[in-house]
Amino acid sequence: MNSDFETGAAPAGALHVIPRAEHTISRQNISPNALRVLYRLREGGYQAFLVGGCLRDLLLGVEPKDFDVATSARPEEVRRLFRNCRLIGRRFRLAHVFFGREIIEVATFRAASAPSQGEEPDDDPDILPEVGASEDAGIPDTSLPDEDEGEADVDDTGDRVLDDHGRILRDNTYGTVNEDVWRRDFTCNALYYNIEDFSLWDYVGAMEDIAARRLRLIGDPEQRFREDPVRMLRAARFEAKLGFSIEAQTEAQIGKLRQLLTQVPAARLFDETLKLFLTGHGERSLEVLRRRELLGVLYPSVDRYLRAHPGSLVEQLLITGLRSTDERVAAGKTVTPTFLFTLLLYGPIAQYIERQPPDRWHDVATILEGCDYAVRAAQQQVQIPKRFALGMREMFALQPRLEHPRGRRTLRLIEQPRFRAAFDLLLLRSQVGMAPKEAAAWWTRVQEASPEERERIADKLEQHASQRGEGGGGGGRPRRRRRRRRPAGGE
Repeated sequence: MNSDFETGAAPAGALHVIPRAEHTISRQNISPNALRVLYRLREGGYQAFLVGGCLRDLLLGVEPKDFDVATSARPEEVRRLFRNCRLIGRRFRLAHVFFGREIIEVATFRAASAPSQGEEPDDDPDILPEVGASEDAGIPDTSLPDEDEGEADVDDTGDRVLDDHGRILRDNTYGTVNEDVWRRDFTCNALYYNIEDFSLWDYVGAMEDIAARRLRLIGDPEQRFREDPVRMLRAARFEAKLGFSIEAQTEAQIGKLRQLLTQVPAARLFDETLKLFLTGHGERSLEVLRRRELLGVLYPSVDRYLRAHPGSLVEQLLITGLRSTDERVAAGKTVTPTFLFTLLLYGPIAQYIERQPPDRWHDVATILEGCDYAVRAAQQQVQIPKRFALGMREMFALQPRLEHPRGRRTLRLIEQPRFRAAFDLLLLRSQVGMAPKEAAAWWTRVQEASPEERERIADKLEQHASQRGEGGGGGGRPRRRRRRRRPAGGE
């Protein structure tokens, strides 16, 4: 099978059709909107299959987050069938059919040519949780890299264009269902549910691998990882999310080829970071990435710190924070990339601060310098959008003021957009012994207090600040005299 795949032809796989009576997938557990799409495609004279991670999850007894469809209809033909349809993607063209907030992704069968980095559709595109209200903007849709915002300005001729290095610039080479299966990455994502008779089509032993909870690449593992190194991160994500074991040949190539991840675009690694850590299995993802030595490729400075300080308070903070994030996802609460990067980069930030003279450790300027240093180092490999980096700086800058509330102005911190995230960080730090528990308890009481009670608390703060000679300004240092600025050009 591998030799055929390496030549670019579809491998000779035996189709195993599993009739409805021999599998557990029921239409009652499939999105009604996905069924509408399947039936309309069939009525239009096209083949239509439910495909990918949704079938795997249904067989495992897990509720799928989304449902994807593969069809013989071309994108333009899908759009003619559905008024609520939009075509996206210049290089890998897809149809999105909208039903309110639910999107059914419809892909035309592809010919069995290997996709480039970023071209392969995610068979399990976790719907990322909504960003909290304090964020400036939501998380971008990461289910497909390089999607266009509007209609795709490409023709529908099914052409395939490569650059000088063999990377696919446009790939709309359409094929049949028995060719399409070889475009998928892991066997567990390569089942097809036929709406004609509700049977499952299995070309690659997917049913056996799902039953054994085994993760196995389709084709030659070395070639598939070289085609797209991000598949190594997807393997780690599925191992963490599903508890699957990685098949021996696939596992061996991860150890051999992990440095190829340094060639992946930084923006794509940002998307993969969110899928690893913000979809309900972040704590387990960290463990898998460290064990498979992928964290050192993805976030070298974080990995170096954790290796140099095993069992440290920073490591406890990271693990506890990821566990808390997983619990929030399970409870349907919002999570934010800002908080995630605060956890991930805490060690490198602390390391920078501790290299400075001790009397500067609690200066806000030093803290912000540490944040900028850690972000610059991380961005050598993974893109961190500015809005999340700025949010992280604000959270860190508020920590000294939250730890030592002084004066009436301190209570105004509650009105700041980043207060809640900064308080959550303070609370987490206090749990692992990195901040005073008294400060966390005080802020908890303040938030629960009525307006009248807050006034009394503010009066007490002002009184204590006055007794200490702080003037109620919210800080313990005398104010510096403002220097006159020289006019431009000197005297």
